[in-house]
Amino acid sequence: MKKILVIGDVMLDIYHFGRVDRISPEAPVPVFLETGRNRNVPGGAANVAVNIAAIGVPVDLCAVVGKDDTAETLRALLENRGVSTRMLCEMDGRRTTSKLRYIGPNNQQIVRVDTEDVSAVGPEAARHIIDDIAVNIGQYALFLLSDYEKGFLTEEISQRLIGLANRNNIPVLADVKGKHLRKYRNATLLKPNRKELSDLTGMDTGSREGVIAAAEYLCGEAGCRYVLTTLGAEGMLLVERGHMAKEVASAAREVYDVTGAGDTSIAYLAAEMVLGRDLLSAMEISNYAAGLQVSRVGTSIIYPEEVARAMGGTGKGERDKRLDFYQAAGLERLKEQQRAGCRVVFSNGCFDILHAGHVAYLREAKRLGDILVIGVNTDASVKRLKGAGRPINTLGDRVALLSALEDVDYVIPFEEDTPLELIKKIMPDVLVKGGDYRAEDIAGAKEVTENGGEVRVLSFLQGKSTTGIIERMQGEHKEETQGTAEMGI
Repeated sequence: MKKILVIGDVMLDIYHFGRVDRISPEAPVPVFLETGRNRNVPGGAANVAVNIAAIGVPVDLCAVVGKDDTAETLRALLENRGVSTRMLCEMDGRRTTSKLRYIGPNNQQIVRVDTEDVSAVGPEAARHIIDDIAVNIGQYALFLLSDYEKGFLTEEISQRLIGLANRNNIPVLADVKGKHLRKYRNATLLKPNRKELSDLTGMDTGSREGVIAAAEYLCGEAGCRYVLTTLGAEGMLLVERGHMAKEVASAAREVYDVTGAGDTSIAYLAAEMVLGRDLLSAMEISNYAAGLQVSRVGTSIIYPEEVARAMGGTGKGERDKRLDFYQAAGLERLKEQQRAGCRVVFSNGCFDILHAGHVAYLREAKRLGDILVIGVNTDASVKRLKGAGRPINTLGDRVALLSALEDVDYVIPFEEDTPLELIKKIMPDVLVKGGDYRAEDIAGAKEVTENGGEVRVLSFLQGKSTTGIIERMQGEHKEETQGTAEMGI
């Protein structure tokens, strides 16, 4: 399979989590107390690239960075996620762009601190970059320009890249920024949001009709075939030059944080096109991926199985959901998603007879984060905890039933009586237990809270319990046996 070449402005997104309990006596500003729960993730064009890699399409990333610690951190993150960094051009005296966000209670952003250098890339560096791409042009199926106006994608460089692609019959998708329409002339597809479309055309895009008129104008003026406008809660609208507009409704169930949504949508659009999807199908898939991104806090990777489930597909099956706590690489997929910024919720139990109370409880738990992980006691562990005659269902059956639930992302069997060691290994963002527990009495609560996570106790549905089901079954069996004996059978 040929590669996608992502070209654009990269950055490091940094998140520091903490709490605010008081106002500073020095000035009327909040005092932010860090909890030590921090994370770094690729941002901008780098976020586009890691999402493409997660889909399974090979990707190269071409960008300029400084010779600094930020660039080294970013390079390591990219390589860990399968993105080639050979074309990251380090420049003396340049600062790598970073965005440091302080996140308070309820994942509310307190302040953002930016470090950047938006000076234009010089002609010598530009010539070296273009020549390098030209030499390797046969490797690429598609160019994706991710423009954040940080000095790399000048009009000259953008036009040289688009010209190179056109001469080699390579489509060019451009995630646009600013008011410089000529920068993107002759690209295949432009992807503005509503405001960017207005900026590029100077037209009113407040209505559907206004968006269509502006997109048609942009097609003509920029010489592109398509304009795909993202409209937030209203979905996406595609205009093809000389054809009727087509649109898809927003797939977002709730909008929590719009950071990275544009990166996610164009990453999926490009990857699905390279995988052979027609543009309308690729647009629908990218719309669902963006809908998942806005439901999360900060920049993160959206995986194909998540999109498949959101679209009503099967997503991951039992084999994909079951992880092995006792193998060295058994939790690596989960750890990779954690490093990418996914919020992990953990719960545990025997789940001997799965019932409506379990389903409601797990659905509520999933709403607390991005990934729901279930630790399930092995058969020997259940027998020690519950006594002879338990479990009713074997571990294999219990794992299969839990894996069939849409809200469950991973199931991890554990041999111990408590999941403490598993919790310490995963270190979830949210530890959940159902019933009448006090938070401080839950296994792993101390470790999770000290790591900056939270502990939640959820209520079970009244009258729904495995023990109650077993007792009713035993009572019914006893009555049936007595009735049979009285009839002399």
